Amino acid sequence: MKIVGHRGARGLAPENTIASLQKALEHHVDMLEFDLRVTKDGVVVLHHDAQLSDASGSKLLIKVQPFEKLKSHKPDMATFANALDTIGHPVPLYVEVKRGEPLQPIISILKRYLAKGWKSEYFMLGSKSQKTLLALHRDFPEITKIVIEPWSGVRASWRARQLDTDHVAMNQLWLWPGFIRAVARSNKKLYAYTLNDPVKAKRWVKHGLYGVITDYPDRFEER
Repeated sequence: MKIVGHRGARGLAPENTIASLQKALEHHVDMLEFDLRVTKDGVVVLHHDAQLSDASGSKLLIKVQPFEKLKSHKPDMATFANALDTIGHPVPLYVEVKRGEPLQPIISILKRYLAKGWKSEYFMLGSKSQKTLLALHRDFPEITKIVIEPWSGVRASWRARQLDTDHVAMNQLWLWPGFIRAVARSNKKLYAYTLNDPVKAKRWVKHGLYGVITDYPDRFEER
């Protein structure tokens, strides 16, 4: 069973921060997952929601704000490049590109690091948007794609065929043993998100679950 740190280790440190990524590595994850969005001035940042909400209650839409203003409201906001430079690639980096984000700044960073000697296997690119994944696939056919599909196994299979990938992540609320077995028989690698219950995970692994995306990687150290 592969253990994937969700937004780093969001149950143990502030999500999508360098501290969260480092905390996940402390607990020996097999992969690090984090989210990408793009600011008004083209800076690629780690953030899940379209809006940044700070401690004072201010809400800032990331795509219409420059990076420095966002950073002033969230001092631990990390850029994609900063995360790569700081964390490196001790494990594969499962990079979720949020729906509707401009792709060129993300593509440029990936190309820059690949040109510096980073290997394609250091990255895995995921999205709930098929349009986004297809666009990334055109630029990076060699990088593994992860189809992120909330509930439809049929749609997940169709999307995976389009992308020639066998990696699929689905919401654990819609999974059950018979479905997991069927996915495993189709030679797909199924990840369940967000699964924080190691007992359930171990039960599902017996049916063919490949990986767990979890907020609490510390709970899974004894596998």
